[in-house]
Amino acid sequence: MRSIQVTGVPNEPIDKHQTMEQRASGAGQSLQENVLQRPCTEARSPTVEEVLQRAGGRTGSTFSAEEAVAAVRAERDSR
Repeated sequence: MRSIQVTGVPNEPIDKHQTMEQRASGAGQSLQENVLQRPCTEARSPTVEEVLQRAGGRTGSTFSAEEAVAAVRAERDSR
């Protein structure tokens, strides 16, 4: 199992450690569980850059935007 050590958590202007402990307790978790959950949750969700990169590699229709708008308009007008 890998581990991460966080050092240098500042005490000012509020006690961040105490705040984090309170939030973890409010979520029914230990501080360690709560802190571990955060990077795991973030790692499961792609960044905006990753989504755009994947979307950029996809090919779509052979219609131009103007042709697509005209096709939708023609369909609506035929009703």
